Amino acid sequence: MILGLSYMYHDSAACLVSGGRVVAAAAEERFNRVKHTIEFPHHAVEFCLKQAGLRINDVEAVVFYEKPFQKFERILRTYISSYPRSYRSFRQFLPLWLKYKLFIPQKIRQELGYRGRICFADHHLAHAASAYFTSPFEEAAVITTDGTGEWTTLSCGTGIGPKLSLKKELRFPHSLGLLYSAVTAHLGFEVNNGEGKVMALAAYGEPAYEEEFRKIITRKSDGSFRLNMDYFSYHSDLVMTSPLFSGMFGPAREPGAPLTARDKNLAATLQKTVEEVLIDIARQWQKETGMRSLCLAGGVALNCVANHRILTNTDFQNIFIQPASGDDGGALGGALWTERVLRPEGPRVAMTDAFWGPAYSDAEVEGFLRERRIPYRRYDDRKKLYHDVARKIHENKIVGYFHGRMEFGPRSLGARSILANPANPETRDILNRKVKHREPFRPFAPAVLSERASDYFETSAPSPYMLLAAPVRPEMRDRIPAACHVDGLARLQTVSRSESPDFHALIQAFHEASGIPLLINTSFNDKGEPIVCSPLDAFLCFMNTEMDYLAMENCLLSRAPGGPE
Repeated sequence: MILGLSYMYHDSAACLVSGGRVVAAAAEERFNRVKHTIEFPHHAVEFCLKQAGLRINDVEAVVFYEKPFQKFERILRTYISSYPRSYRSFRQFLPLWLKYKLFIPQKIRQELGYRGRICFADHHLAHAASAYFTSPFEEAAVITTDGTGEWTTLSCGTGIGPKLSLKKELRFPHSLGLLYSAVTAHLGFEVNNGEGKVMALAAYGEPAYEEEFRKIITRKSDGSFRLNMDYFSYHSDLVMTSPLFSGMFGPAREPGAPLTARDKNLAATLQKTVEEVLIDIARQWQKETGMRSLCLAGGVALNCVANHRILTNTDFQNIFIQPASGDDGGALGGALWTERVLRPEGPRVAMTDAFWGPAYSDAEVEGFLRERRIPYRRYDDRKKLYHDVARKIHENKIVGYFHGRMEFGPRSLGARSILANPANPETRDILNRKVKHREPFRPFAPAVLSERASDYFETSAPSPYMLLAAPVRPEMRDRIPAACHVDGLARLQTVSRSESPDFHALIQAFHEASGIPLLINTSFNDKGEPIVCSPLDAFLCFMNTEMDYLAMENCLLSRAPGGPE
């Protein structure tokens, strides 16, 4: 057993692997209820060990998802090169590193009481391992891109059988992830949380600033790029962009201020630029490797619009994106890479789902409800539950759905989901305003029976983890208006009977009730909160929003007085 850890920066997590197979994985935020938490993943580790029936010193090795001394070197050299501008940031940085971030082995032993082997994985190699070693491909090109690891911001590699190697890289400060985060901050959204909002906002604008972007990013013939650092300050200050950036695009938007045409057009230009750079890189790497399959990971790989454009604008025929592409997936990749180092000829096991978190039995859910005297209806026949939930959704009710093991990664895939009617044109407004309490421009994803996906969407590629944004067929847009974003795209989740039998059965029940083989599926959380983990989390979220029903395992709760109707 190998235990992977990520923490200290954002999206702390733990993952336990054995024989190439993921035994358990979870983000710490789901337990401590602090979104994108940086804290040591005590609860996630405790869950992983409990799931495997182990104690900490039964584990063969614990691996941290990056190399802190290399990262310290990069940060220190960057601060020195930009002194005295960097002094304010340096004062905050140095004490934290000297007290905590350089002493990872000591921290792990202290927090876990662990006496065994401690290992470190290169950050981007961990990302690459998280994608390739869980993919269904015997060989594949691999591209990872994010803000930054130690020095690397983008890497290109190959996986062949049991071997994975990175062959090319771009280095800090030239980073697509940091470019995206810089514009995210300028648009008044939170870095490491608001990038998805910018992707959604881009559909409302036009790429009107392409000439300006040519001044801040230079694209090269080999697919690589360089940023003009005169426009940025993330390498030397506590803010992301420089006065020169504000001089070109106008002052930063205040958080919560009305969105202007400038904001929408800036988002659209950013999105288009990042898509085109990624396509250039993927095309060049495909030519150099000759491979037909592609694996993606790193935070930028969560950009589902860019992912679909890579697939449709390159010669890659197959694509696999690690659903936990951010730093939480670093725990997974670090564990898989370390296992490969210790056992080079060990098995590779392709992931068939991302349900690696905690589960709660029917008895546990009922015990929770009875203890708190919460009215509910129990179903002995799960098919009857699906039928009733599907009927209520068809009647435009909003249903929280809590079933089985929790998903790993930032997307709800049918275990911790909020479900709604895709045919109701008011669904998106209701969900954004009354349930999610978030910006009105945010879209929602359709979860579609995989065997019927091509009837509604212009794609034949599977998208089980909601990481491809496919065009909705024009003739279907009026039929499923809640699933169609303003640009005609939908962040698609294809649901197969073999990989997600219960969620497939529920969507099938809705198909029988409505004639439509898909549901709106959004994450089971309120604005600013992590996705729910436990029955208590689910009940509190249900009560603090305006959902109509909550289905938890074999129990159904209603907002109506007295319980289910």
